Amino acid sequence: MLRSVPGTNDFFGKSKEYAFREPVFRHIVESAQRVLSASGAQTIHTPIFEYAEVLQKGVGTTSDIVVKKEMYTFEDRGGRILGLRPEPTASIVRSYNEHGMKVWPQPVRLFTWGPIFRAERHQKGRYKQFHQVDYEALGSSDPLVDAETIALMVQIYRELGLKHLEVKLGTVGDPEDRLRYNAYLRELFRPHAQELSEDSRTRLESNPMRILDSKSAADQQIASGLGVRPMLEFLGEEARAFHQAVVRYLEALEVGFSIDPSIVRGLDYYVRTAWEVHHANIGAKSALGGGGRYDGLSEMLGGSRVPGVGFGIGIERVAIAMEEEGVEAPTSPSLDLYLAPLDEAAKVEALQLAQKLRPQLQVEIGYSVKKVGKALEDATKKGARYAGLLGQGERMNRVTLKNLASGKQTQVAWNDVARWLGEQAEQPFAD
Repeated sequence: MLRSVPGTNDFFGKSKEYAFREPVFRHIVESAQRVLSASGAQTIHTPIFEYAEVLQKGVGTTSDIVVKKEMYTFEDRGGRILGLRPEPTASIVRSYNEHGMKVWPQPVRLFTWGPIFRAERHQKGRYKQFHQVDYEALGSSDPLVDAETIALMVQIYRELGLKHLEVKLGTVGDPEDRLRYNAYLRELFRPHAQELSEDSRTRLESNPMRILDSKSAADQQIASGLGVRPMLEFLGEEARAFHQAVVRYLEALEVGFSIDPSIVRGLDYYVRTAWEVHHANIGAKSALGGGGRYDGLSEMLGGSRVPGVGFGIGIERVAIAMEEEGVEAPTSPSLDLYLAPLDEAAKVEALQLAQKLRPQLQVEIGYSVKKVGKALEDATKKGARYAGLLGQGERMNRVTLKNLASGKQTQVAWNDVARWLGEQAEQPFAD
């Protein structure tokens, strides 16, 4: 029997794992959609594949996604190299440029959700295909936009009922600040280069800020022992004022946070604000999502300079956090009525009545003739509140409705079924 690729998952209602139950996935997406739509943000959906150069520039040539070849790429029939998106931001900025959104009222605030692909070793909360909710605000360099973006992200988690959250706020300053900081880090780490992990030895020359973000315990121990000065000490006057403004706005919005200088976005187009939201109960890899400001990305994709800030929320990781906290997603509506044909003539009658009752009621039908006992057993397994029996005794547009909890039954005319079931729903203890 053929099986799914390791690191990918099927989402369906009765999945044994909470994170892969379709109602949970839908609840997370719909909750995010309510929060973001209420803020005036607009939905956008971009292709899941792009020309590879769009995606490579979007994640940066020194990122793990590119360096470790974590991006899925393939050649099309025209010989162009395409890639499955490893994150949504580059696609959204490409779309902003391509469709002339710069002439719209700014900032243009867009959100999407869907699958993301990375060819990395899978583990709990980290998959080859996973899913994100993504939000981007393009066209404004006001620190208030950064604060609102963080607040919206936190509001989504609160809407889902999560409590054990920690917002970690950092800043990467301006490009000239990063140049000074990277020079400082190279000088500090070079004498210890051989003690660093292989990844960090590579980063030492190309992007030393990423050493601070290393997942290697040895790297973290070296950095701690060296007493690395935080990026905050290297900020220029404008970047410092911007960071302080974001802090003031978050305090005014009553968004709890802590300053974490270790949060970095080392790519050249990232500037100033960077943050992550962590959950206390899902282990060492506790980030549920993160975001940052990326004012230089549009230029790297061939457009004019467009300031931008945004975040990504990992849907599976949020589902894991919900399970850890015991937060249940709303269940799918129960089946109102299961229509069971008791003879051949009733098969088409069952479908006719079902079409008449949908979509006011959730109605399923049996597709084959069965005896009453087996039909009622099927209805119970389906989780229906009522079984509708159609046979020789129910001709002339009538149906026998049986309450599967109480066992009481009555005949009802087709035209009265919706009203009658509605009345029973309003009287939960009625026969």
